[in-house]
Amino acid sequence: MNLTTEELLKIVSDWKGSYKGSAYNIREDGQCAGRESSENIKIESKKDKPGLDIYVKPDTKDEVVYIPACVTHSDVDDLVYNDFFIGKGADVKIVAGCGVHTTDGHDARHNGIHRFFLEEDSKVLYEEKHIGTGTGGGKKVISPVTDADVGKNAVLTMETTQIGGVDYTDRQCRAKLADGGKLYIKEHILTEDDQVAKTSFEVDMDGYDCGVDLISRSVAKGHSNQNYHSILRGNNKCTGHSECDAILVDEGRVGAEPELIAQSADAALIHEAAIGKIAGEQILKLETLGLTEKEAEDTIISGFLK
Repeated sequence: MNLTTEELLKIVSDWKGSYKGSAYNIREDGQCAGRESSENIKIESKKDKPGLDIYVKPDTKDEVVYIPACVTHSDVDDLVYNDFFIGKGADVKIVAGCGVHTTDGHDARHNGIHRFFLEEDSKVLYEEKHIGTGTGGGKKVISPVTDADVGKNAVLTMETTQIGGVDYTDRQCRAKLADGGKLYIKEHILTEDDQVAKTSFEVDMDGYDCGVDLISRSVAKGHSNQNYHSILRGNNKCTGHSECDAILVDEGRVGAEPELIAQSADAALIHEAAIGKIAGEQILKLETLGLTEKEAEDTIISGFLK
């Protein structure tokens, strides 16, 4: 690995020189820079396209698999397909951060297409951090796609964060829930300057007593533009909650487009949205504690995005 990759790994996947004791695959500029399977987690290269098949054995507990991807220079257009097969009763954590770096006028891209297949009673905590770095004028682009098939009484928790520096992102997430299946999503996005971020979620709640809780929190600074779109379909007795909260700073713009579609009399669906600027009394209160206006604003934004 080169030094840029190591610096990006520290930010997006808590890299400390190794992933000791864990299964992992490190992707650098479209190639594998390191891989290790464990006794219970097998990582294999796909035979028909770039990407991985990750197999987690049934009843695997308290293990972590790392699959970060880094683009360290311009003129890289990386596309990867990763499939996760989670065995019955397994309970694991997956860390899939991505960093894109460029120092000249050419674009650098990484697009990851991830599919999850959760068997009965399995649980997955999926963490994903995105960042763009470098002083070049080329665009830093990260556009992930996530498809999830959440089995009977399975639980998928997704915590996704766009830390900053990404010029364009189009994040798409689709999911289908079986009986008792649960999907929890917490999205955090920061955009600045002229950056653009689009996120869309489409969830079909097909199973009896399944549910989704989707929370998106974002901050749009400078002249950046964000758009949030969610579709929750209640096709059975289920619960669905979608929440979009955004803070505008400078000339930032945010659009929220929620859709709730109830196709069962027993579907309980709700959406909440709030978009606005930081309240002046919040700034004033922190200034009385000795913070400058800029420090107060940064503190409020940091707390909001946690």
